[in-house]
Amino acid sequence: MSLCYPVRLMKFIVRHKLRWLTSPSVALAFGESFFRLLGMRCKGREIDLLSQVKRVLIVRLDEIGDVVMTTPFLRELRRNLPDAWMTLVVKPAVYNLVERCPYVDEVLTYDWSVAWTKRASLVKVTRHSRAIRLALKRLWWRNFDLAILPRFDIDYYHGNFLAYFSLARWRVGYSEDVTEDKRIVNKGSDRLLTHPVKVSNHIHEVERNLDLIRFLGGTVGSSRLETWLSTEDERVAENVLTSNGVNPVKDTVIAFCLGAGQAKRIWPVDRFIKVARWVKEKYSAMIIVIGGKDESGLGHRLRQEIGENVVNMAGRTTLRETTALLKRCVLYVGNDTGPMHIAAAVGTPVVGIFCHPLDGDPLHSNSPARFGPWKVFSCIVQPHVPMSPCSDACMDYKPHCILNVSVEQVCEAISIQLDTVLKKRRERIQENSL
Repeated sequence: MSLCYPVRLMKFIVRHKLRWLTSPSVALAFGESFFRLLGMRCKGREIDLLSQVKRVLIVRLDEIGDVVMTTPFLRELRRNLPDAWMTLVVKPAVYNLVERCPYVDEVLTYDWSVAWTKRASLVKVTRHSRAIRLALKRLWWRNFDLAILPRFDIDYYHGNFLAYFSLARWRVGYSEDVTEDKRIVNKGSDRLLTHPVKVSNHIHEVERNLDLIRFLGGTVGSSRLETWLSTEDERVAENVLTSNGVNPVKDTVIAFCLGAGQAKRIWPVDRFIKVARWVKEKYSAMIIVIGGKDESGLGHRLRQEIGENVVNMAGRTTLRETTALLKRCVLYVGNDTGPMHIAAAVGTPVVGIFCHPLDGDPLHSNSPARFGPWKVFSCIVQPHVPMSPCSDACMDYKPHCILNVSVEQVCEAISIQLDTVLKKRRERIQENSL
């Protein structure tokens, strides 16, 4: 017999055992017995939650935009629980954004990122072990009454396990049954929660986050987004503009964001260049390119093509410094990504370019009905029709349906936004001069 078969069989057994070890069933089988033996898990589920909560854990492990859309949730939860201790857990990349949040008592980080060279089973084991370590080192001694997981979609990040390992007595989050994909990927995860929430009365993620407060019997006074900056963040933004000869009071300063978290949400840079050239000619606008280090090369290319009217700050500012820059812009033009939501949070008008087709499924994770800029003057540009073979949503991994968004569509949206914004600025200047 060839040695290949026994080796393959052994690998299959190891992978199967690893998947088994990181399943909700095993966590419950060993966890409940262990926690109860140590007197670390109290009985009792059905109580008036908010009236008895003294310590709260909030687990928000996803991306920049998701965290920005959670800011109303943090504020309203604090309003309902003015005296409770609150711990927020985020991934390291967004720590800077929430570091100064006044509504939580501490911000911790949980690094769920694992090199994709590892097999899927090893990725889960790594995340599992990191969640247990964080719980042991930072969460157990807090004696949390309540853990909340605002994420509606698939939990790729082991957030449910982290909440379970935290020893929080009550654990509230959206059920695995809210979407078909989540039911498959997160099978059994409802058992890690004491209160899986199976419905939301809203579509947009801001309101879905707030629905968890309503589920707990709390009230919501406002859904306004927030950011929290330091004087140093503001100073850095001012220096960036002045050192490049930009006067945000007089100049038309537009932020361009050329990247996104998924390749299918990235509009081609060649088209951004055409839009930038048009904006420069029509409005004499200054363009500030924002984004992460991965977009720095795209910003450099835009600068090469357009010239001195472009300031490339992609990968050169923190999230809070990027926020301060966006406050000084009259318009955001870019893909569906975190900075778009930051722009909305600071009240900067938005032209958002989405890959989701106009008649697509409004509940899809790329739908602007769910993830569009929240309560800000905005214009969403989408493909009028999907590109074959897509139908209800863009299902490709590379830029595909978004290629049906034309330069003319984006320029028209910019005209609508800028004409209104610049008119209001002129009127404001005239009023101040009287």
